[in-house]
Amino acid sequence: MQQRCATSAKNVCRKILQPGAAIQATVPPLCDIFINHRGTDTMNMKPGDKLFGKINPAIRSCKLGVAIFSPNYCDSYFCLHELALMMESKKRVIPVFCDVKPSQLQVVDYRTRSTEQLQRFSWALEEAKYTVGLAFDTLQGDWPGFLNTATDAVIKNLVELEAENSSKKNTYIVEGHQRK
Repeated sequence: MQQRCATSAKNVCRKILQPGAAIQATVPPLCDIFINHRGTDTMNMKPGDKLFGKINPAIRSCKLGVAIFSPNYCDSYFCLHELALMMESKKRVIPVFCDVKPSQLQVVDYRTRSTEQLQRFSWALEEAKYTVGLAFDTLQGDWPGFLNTATDAVIKNLVELEAENSSKKNTYIVEGHQRK
């Protein structure tokens, strides 16, 4: 084990010292999956934390988003902001329509949001509405079956994203030439 670590360290040093070589540093995501939903979820936060200071970096660094739409979802500024940020960051998002149909979702102007915010939120909502998602009816649905389906969808998407990312990581630049 020590021999393998020493060899890996030497290889990294050689790449760093090699002129023209580029190494891409990766920062692990704050979370793999960001779940966007209506409700209070501040379990990883403490009093005094800035909401956007925690939420925005988590969204930007996550691999996958899950947006859980409910009848009152669009009343929440935070839900719409998070959804817009996921869409603007070009995250893959799995929509879950819980007790609501996509056609029922719309941004309402309560005169508390700017025109730019309304347009941003409406665009993000339209993007999500036209993304293949999951639907669940809490009164008639099969909860264990739905959880299995949702889990499978999340895992499948994570595996696909990992495969895409690993193929991108295998491309590197040495002395101005791109190689795979």
